[in-house]
Amino acid sequence: MRQINLLVIHCSATKENQSFTVQALENSHRKRGFYGIGYHYYIRQSGEVINTRSLSRIGAHAKGHNRYSIGICYEGGLDKDGKPKDTRTPEQRAALRRLVNELLTRFPGCKVCGHRDLSPDQNRSGKIEPYEWTKQCPCFDVATEL
Repeated sequence: MRQINLLVIHCSATKENQSFTVQALENSHRKRGFYGIGYHYYIRQSGEVINTRSLSRIGAHAKGHNRYSIGICYEGGLDKDGKPKDTRTPEQRAALRRLVNELLTRFPGCKVCGHRDLSPDQNRSGKIEPYEWTKQCPCFDVATEL
């Protein structure tokens, strides 16, 4: 098993109340040149947690951080007009909390962050501020919530 020190939370960047199946996610990632889904887990709107990539395989979800991380994606992340929004259902929130806790038990000492928190610190303040985000994903503050 590879060494893990980071859990990265993502959203699928799909509109609220629209289904984005595992097969659609697979197709999307293959079109981008990945060998299957780049995330290790996918959380559907129902709260179902699907293991989409073996933890022993390096992910394809956070460039420069994949070797030592686990990628977790929730279905959604955009409002009905396509703008970033925390669209997680209560079931997704609970499932994400459970999954992160399970992974922290299995890989103690891991840092948990959102994909946006891995953006470059352009002003070198030591904090990634909203204007520095290269993406809005996952559309909520992971540090505050998890």
